[in-house]
Amino acid sequence: MKFFRAVVLVAGLVALATGCTRFTQYAPGTVIDVQGGASPLVEVKDVQVPPPPIEEARDLEYRVGPGDVLSVTVPDLIERKSGTDKGADTLGNFRIYSSGKIILPLVGAVEVAGLTVEQVQTKLVEVFKTYIRQPVVSVEIQEFKSQPLYLLGKFNKPGLYYLDRPTYLLHGLALGNGLQDRSNLRGARVVRNEKILPVDIYSLLYSNDMKQNILLKPGDTIYVPSNEEQLVYVFGAVEKPGPVPMDNGQLNILQALTAAGLHKNNFDHEHLRLIRTISPTHGQFMVVDLATIMDGKALPLEMRDGDILYVPKTRLGNWNETITELLPTFQVIGAAVQPFLTYSIFAASHEGDDFRWD
Repeated sequence: MKFFRAVVLVAGLVALATGCTRFTQYAPGTVIDVQGGASPLVEVKDVQVPPPPIEEARDLEYRVGPGDVLSVTVPDLIERKSGTDKGADTLGNFRIYSSGKIILPLVGAVEVAGLTVEQVQTKLVEVFKTYIRQPVVSVEIQEFKSQPLYLLGKFNKPGLYYLDRPTYLLHGLALGNGLQDRSNLRGARVVRNEKILPVDIYSLLYSNDMKQNILLKPGDTIYVPSNEEQLVYVFGAVEKPGPVPMDNGQLNILQALTAAGLHKNNFDHEHLRLIRTISPTHGQFMVVDLATIMDGKALPLEMRDGDILYVPKTRLGNWNETITELLPTFQVIGAAVQPFLTYSIFAASHEGDDFRWD
């Protein structure tokens, strides 16, 4: 195995180092024993993004809103005969409009959005007092339609669901009837108001980390991607910036750079930047010395799904400078990269000292 890895290494070095005269030139088939040699990693910074604070459900009662359908019953307001008996007169089902109002016979529009069922009932009693001396009003929710939750990706039953009570993330995941075998929980994410929340669904399910069990809100999206297509991204001083596929989940840094096409000598060989996602709330920021690998002193670094490799033209002073250079790129591909990268990098660019790694 040692001989095989050394031969593969030299073959990769020859292909990549063409035109780079500063590195030692090896003939094809040359064997170099680099097991236990130098590490190509100059620096590794471990970055943790704290999950949002657990929000307690202050109000355990459902509050109605636009889209919900209410069943309202007022006896004796409208006569309805059933044979010889007089049954309860039912006004029927009434949908709450986007204005937050329902339109009832006789009384017209009544604003009810944001109220509990009990509060709606109390309000309607007051409204109907204009027409009935002692009205009896019964209100039930016929359809829950005002608090959508979107389950997308590798759920057994993805789709649009509606919350009917305060719901936490575990319950929301269960609505999708479980996950498919090819789901990628390390890349799973919760999206709220077009922003990815720093929530680690993998840790919630497999490590029982209840700090991740956040209270869901209407309009939230839970997305679980597939692990069938694994990619790394290479940017900077390369001919073909963008995604590089991992064949069978295997790819090293030399193969990734060869696929992207280096600008020969026009880059900083000793300070490549690698951003790695370990989980949606945990990652590593690494400085890689490519020269150590290309000189045959270290094995090529193995890439992982979702890695971002940046090849700078000149040496960068700190990680904030790297992020500044990468930000325009992430604004274009942000939806495709891992949640940790999306959250931490954009947070760093907008929140200052809370996210400084230099």
